Amino acid sequence: MSLALPLGRLRGASPVLPVVAVVALLALPLSPGGEGGAGPADALSALVVAYCVVRLLRERRRPLSRTAAVVLGLPVPGLALAAMGAVSPGAGITGLGRYLQIFVLVPAAVLLLIRDRRDFRLLAWAFVGLAVWQGAIGVQQYATGTGASYQGEDIRAVGTFGAQDVMGMATVVSFGLVCAVGLALGRTRVRERWAAAACALALLLPLALSFSRGAWIATAVTLTVQLVLAGLRRALKVAAAVVAAGVVLVGGLGVGTAMLQERIDSITQVTDAPDQSVTDRYTMWAAATDMWRQRPLTGVGLKGFPEYRDGHASLALSSGSDTEGAGAAYRRQPLLSPHNMYLLVLSEQGLIGLLCLAGGWLAMLVCALRGLWRARRSGRGVECALAACGLLVWQLVDFAYADIGGPSTVLTAVCFGLVAWWALVGGEAVACDEAAAFTGTRGTVVGEGALR
Repeated sequence: MSLALPLGRLRGASPVLPVVAVVALLALPLSPGGEGGAGPADALSALVVAYCVVRLLRERRRPLSRTAAVVLGLPVPGLALAAMGAVSPGAGITGLGRYLQIFVLVPAAVLLLIRDRRDFRLLAWAFVGLAVWQGAIGVQQYATGTGASYQGEDIRAVGTFGAQDVMGMATVVSFGLVCAVGLALGRTRVRERWAAAACALALLLPLALSFSRGAWIATAVTLTVQLVLAGLRRALKVAAAVVAAGVVLVGGLGVGTAMLQERIDSITQVTDAPDQSVTDRYTMWAAATDMWRQRPLTGVGLKGFPEYRDGHASLALSSGSDTEGAGAAYRRQPLLSPHNMYLLVLSEQGLIGLLCLAGGWLAMLVCALRGLWRARRSGRGVECALAACGLLVWQLVDFAYADIGGPSTVLTAVCFGLVAWWALVGGEAVACDEAAAFTGTRGTVVGEGALR
């Protein structure tokens, strides 16, 4: 009898908890000076995919709707074609596995493991919790001078990701901030909304101290979109609170005023007086475009950008970027990607690959916005809709300044899984809930659990 009770509780536990564990693993510190590749969270994400497959085989049910299968499987043809054109079989297999993990397998597993809106909110709060943890470490790094090197001082907030993945903490904090804003603008309990709003305001500081221009731009665009989608009156209230918090943090407390102002000003100086990092980025963008012109339909193959870079880049490209601090020694990190996801896909997978991959993202965006319209009309799931739409908008904007790579990339896969659930299941469940309200019945349609 004593054994049956824990087993019963275990069966009633949310199947999304393994995904929460993937997010939690990103809170662990990485070894200083590491290569910044796959980490423990990536290994656990593979186990989550296997766990999801076992659940499907045991339940003997149809895993995905036809629409979900098409949208999530859309990148596969372009990836397979690019893998066959890789510079070596090993590079093709490695690249194919990485892309399938991030954009197909893990998102599909997350979609299938989320049962309802409560599971979605649990995962969103996991994002917020990880962001608060990493953000707190980042602020401590700035205050004590133990962060990554920035303009000769070890003050750049990087969390536990180290100097080799300076975008890691900025990405995590941005995801948490977007989820917190979505939860705060929703229609959940008042206490939960206030807690989410407090977390959102607190996360503005570590995001600023990350000195990541790409994350700043993507977050500003996303928060604006979220506020507009939530309603004009609410948007004005939240905007006023954000401005007040910014004035207190930067104006009143003097948090990094000079360096932040210089970094912000550099965004508008990308053509007049660009620094070396901007010059390198423009040079790599030009190289990626030149590769695409050489093979417009299929590209140079997966993992092909580093092999073809020197043959297409101008002499303005430096040999690499300097990384130091946060427990790591000085290192010259090679520039192996164009730091633009769209150009990376275009150069390595060609027009076919870009249309397949970006086509799936745009399809999810359309479905997510349609679900948001239904949620606002019914009053159910608005927080999930705003968080999902915000995460996708942030990712699509950030991909103009960054690409996949590093330990934090697995969080991108979970992000796409959250978006896919709302776009392909949760939003449809809201429509079914409306129909059930009119008919007085509760049908066993897809996502019945999502009605809760």
